[in-house]
Amino acid sequence: MPLGPRTGASDAQTLGRVGPLEVRKALNWKEIKHSQRLRYHVFYEEMSAIADAQTLFTRRDKDAYDAICDHLLVLDHDTLVKTKPFTKPQPKIVGTYRMLRQDVADMHGGFYTAGEYDIQPLLENHSHAQFMELGRSCVLKPYRNKKTVELLWHGIWSYVLMHNIDVMIGCASMEGTDPDLLAEQLSFLHHFAQAPEEWRVSALPDMYVDMNRIPKDKVDQRAALRALPPLIKGYLRLGAYIGDGAVVDHQFGTTDVLIIMPVSALNARYVNYYGADASRYAS
Repeated sequence: MPLGPRTGASDAQTLGRVGPLEVRKALNWKEIKHSQRLRYHVFYEEMSAIADAQTLFTRRDKDAYDAICDHLLVLDHDTLVKTKPFTKPQPKIVGTYRMLRQDVADMHGGFYTAGEYDIQPLLENHSHAQFMELGRSCVLKPYRNKKTVELLWHGIWSYVLMHNIDVMIGCASMEGTDPDLLAEQLSFLHHFAQAPEEWRVSALPDMYVDMNRIPKDKVDQRAALRALPPLIKGYLRLGAYIGDGAVVDHQFGTTDVLIIMPVSALNARYVNYYGADASRYAS
């Protein structure tokens, strides 16, 4: 199966490094398969995603979008693994993110996100902007720390600059499929992080779950922020907006919210931290 379009040889180089950890794009389909196995381990074995027969057989989380996306990887050069007998050990893949640029999505039927949210008006209202979709983010448990997450975000920021991305979008998940059990988190996002009108996107009508479950003055902001998954908290710190309405994903056992991040609205402190030219962890 072919990989998505490439932009040149320099695109395959290391995007950043911290000690033994390196962040870069997947170089071939073999590496993408390893990232799919990592996703399977996290989503299906560690979390509560429900696997169909094919997924159980291959032990890989995969879909048609994998072939057209770029895959960001974090590799640990201190932990080498043999994928097959008589082959040279390779650094272990410990984190991954999937990225889909709008110019590529337009040639292949659109964004994954469109299956949950009505994003077409957003794309049309900002037709001058280059969008990019983020998804399928996961990190192996022993590596879920500040260093790994920062390296992943350094890789994303490098990629954004490389491809002149204006807006990042994507679904982020909270574990669980009962919105009432997530009422405080959903209400916090609705009242304190909802996108302004020009960036607002709603869940598809047949999937729409109201996030306004607790009045604004009754939300315990500290408790809600504490309970949010680290990924969503990270997005909020970067300056992300949240779309209107959540979506329950029964296959993955999650409740999803839409993240919208115009690059122009990113928190200046974080842009300065990673470097306006993505130089912080440059190798």
